[in-house]
Order: sequence, then structure tokens, then C-alpha cells
Amino acid sequence: SVQEFMTFTSQLIAERSPLGSRASVKEQEYLCHVYVRNDGLAGVVIADNEYPQRVCFTLLDKVLDEFSRQVSKMDWLSGSPATISYSALDGYLSKYQVQTPR
Repeated sequence: SVQEFMTFTSQLIAERSPLGSRASVKEQEYLCHVYVRNDGLAGVVIADNEYPQRVCFTLLDKVLDEFSRQVSKMDWLSGSPATISYSALDGYLSKYQVQTPR
């Protein structure tokens, strides 16, 4: 499924990226943009080739900064989407969604 692809690909890219790095990796028809902070917190945006790379990394910066303020560092490794509440993500995804002209 698409969800399984996104989860597996995101984990793999984040695990293989060094601390303090940003990278964009092509996987199938998508570009996966990863940012791994020096503290080990990582985020991945999976987008099509037309979505601006700069916008992806701006989104990752904002989401990871806010997440690190709201969620205890002790929960980062042991937590999961089922156990960590981070409601701001939906707002960011909505704000950064590109609207296609009709």
C-alpha cells in the first residue's frame, strides 16, 4: 500500500542519513526530502518532482522545531503515532499543500 511504502521509505532514508544532514532522494516517481537534525530528530517529506525542494525543507524545519518543543526527547525513540500526540502536523500539511488550478 502507499502508506506502507511511505513509512518504509521514510524510515530507511532517515536511518541512512548522517546527523545534521539534508538530502533529497528519488524513489520511484517521488522525491523524498529528509532532514536529520544534530540531536537525531528526523523528518521526511515525500512529494512529486514539481513540489519545490526549498519549501519541503522549510516545512521540515518548522515541524521538527515545534515537535521538539512539544514532545519530550525521551519519547522520540520509544514513541509511535499511536502514543505521541502532535496535532500541529495537520495544520502544517494543509498550509503547505499546493493547490492545483482548475
